[in-house]
Amino acid sequence: MALVLAASGCAGGTGGGDDSDAEATSLTVLDYYTDAPEHQQWTETLASCGRRAGVRIEHTSVPPASLVPQVLRQASSHTLPDLLMLDNADLQQVARTGALAPLDTFGPLNGATKGATSGTASGIDTRDVTEGILSAGTYDGKVYGLAPYVSTVALFYNKDMLAEAGVAVPRTWDELRAAAARLTRPGRYGMAVDANATFEGTWQFLPFLWSNGGDESKLDTPEAAQALRLWVDLVKSGSMSASVLNWNQADVHDQFAAGRTAMMINGPWRIPALKADEKLKWGVAPVPVPRAGQPPVTPLGGEVWTVPRSDSTARQKKAAQVLGCLNTPANTRALAAQHLTVPSRAGVAAEYAQANPSMSVFVDSVKDARVRTARLGVRWPQAATGIYTAIQSALTGRQTPEEALKDAQRIATGAGL
Repeated sequence: MALVLAASGCAGGTGGGDDSDAEATSLTVLDYYTDAPEHQQWTETLASCGRRAGVRIEHTSVPPASLVPQVLRQASSHTLPDLLMLDNADLQQVARTGALAPLDTFGPLNGATKGATSGTASGIDTRDVTEGILSAGTYDGKVYGLAPYVSTVALFYNKDMLAEAGVAVPRTWDELRAAAARLTRPGRYGMAVDANATFEGTWQFLPFLWSNGGDESKLDTPEAAQALRLWVDLVKSGSMSASVLNWNQADVHDQFAAGRTAMMINGPWRIPALKADEKLKWGVAPVPVPRAGQPPVTPLGGEVWTVPRSDSTARQKKAAQVLGCLNTPANTRALAAQHLTVPSRAGVAAEYAQANPSMSVFVDSVKDARVRTARLGVRWPQAATGIYTAIQSALTGRQTPEEALKDAQRIATGAGL
């Protein structure tokens, strides 16, 4: 990071060679939507917004793991694209380099300038975007990115299996323990999560940590240990497979779809595949919480769109217009429907939930969802590493939850082990 800061100074910049007065006729766009259908959908949406702004779009996608390293290299060489998509957890790391332009550079936020909502004039309309979602694109008090849609996780359950076992949908941790035990039988576990040694494993644990009052800024607390103890108890009791240590979210879905687990934690992006199986009767509910009546605090997922700094004012303005277009109410709804996510505008999301009942749980959960970088900012990756390391250690029995989280805290603070 220090090398990037030194090399890039206060600006990123594109490699287009345009000066600030040159007319912009095309824009380069970079994201990590490499999946063929998703890439094509985004190509079409970007092209449509480009036409509104009067520019041609050159759309490139790279694998998710390659995006941030490539962006940091481009920041140092002043070859950033004109419009850049980032996972919201990576926004602060990139904004810290000075490579991104604050969105208020292009007109007032949270207000309307004529044409802003259609992406045809300066100004980016953020009215009706909730504070939590807006914070996903914020660094050091400035908004650098805006998300057309967001996501989170919930509890999926097999309706037939719960009915056969006479089990109600669990709402609390105690109910989850009891339900998972009653649903477990030879060839089937009651519950499944992604507990692998990646940020995905941390992502799935966060609803349990946060809903119990735990905080990634201090992991060695009783609240954090209680949350990890829940997962340990499910594995020790046989209600959850020890293989969750190696499963990613796609693996968890496969176990659920095959009938090898009755419940799972997963995201709405799994719904199309679930709907495709006409024999599978499933439902979705909020992530169980420690105490009845409290809302779950889940992680806010999704990508934000940003405008890198450039020597070309014209290109930046056009990029801002395209960004504004992506975030119009109509496009947030259309994109959410395409990708099975939640529109970022509250009013649109409420209408969307009514039209899509299977999404209503996710829409409600997003209201209390938290950005992963909210507490630690650019130090979030260290804490995330500490958390998934602790999960691995506790679920394998190498350490107690308390011991594992003490080590996690040392990782989070950079003290090592």
